[in-house]
Amino acid sequence: MEVGAKRIQQIVQSLRIFSRMDVSEVKAVNLHEGIDSTLMILQNRLKEQPHRCAIQVVKKYDLLPLVECYPGQLNQVFMNLVSNAIDALEEALDRVDSKPETAEPAHSYQPTIELRTQLTGDRFVTISVSDNGSGMSEKTQQQVFNPFFTTKSVGKGTGMGLSISYQIIAEKHGGSLTCSSTPGQGTVFLVGIPLRQAAAHG
Repeated sequence: MEVGAKRIQQIVQSLRIFSRMDVSEVKAVNLHEGIDSTLMILQNRLKEQPHRCAIQVVKKYDLLPLVECYPGQLNQVFMNLVSNAIDALEEALDRVDSKPETAEPAHSYQPTIELRTQLTGDRFVTISVSDNGSGMSEKTQQQVFNPFFTTKSVGKGTGMGLSISYQIIAEKHGGSLTCSSTPGQGTVFLVGIPLRQAAAHG
């Protein structure tokens, strides 16, 4: 009972951090708390499912100062990027499972998401979300931030997540959001934002 109560407390705290709805205000926050709250909210999608193994999450966090941002909006970006990585890994797992028996066995493939943060110089911070999923073609990469573009099946996505994320990073934070991908190897989304919003908009 005590463990269950503690678990609920953690989830409530994560939701509180994630859904900071004071989006009209810039606040100096710990980015790692926002990323961790996203992972807590998505834990059910990350854990083992009847049809697949658990998705491994590797965190490589740099020592970061507090970052001035719109916390609720930035957490929405983290949610979109991690959710997309999970989708890509599930698609890759489906492909592994559907291969003939002579191919590499499905159990040798470990779906993994890596989250890395890094201080770049003394003015910028970068956050990368990478997966070892199926990857994307060059053509898909060129369209990935376009509104309503999606590679997902009907009912699985609106095609707005990455477009909105790009807008939040580029327009609201004066930063950058880029994608690099290799078919059959995986995808990396790289977010770069200034430490201080006055510098971004000044």
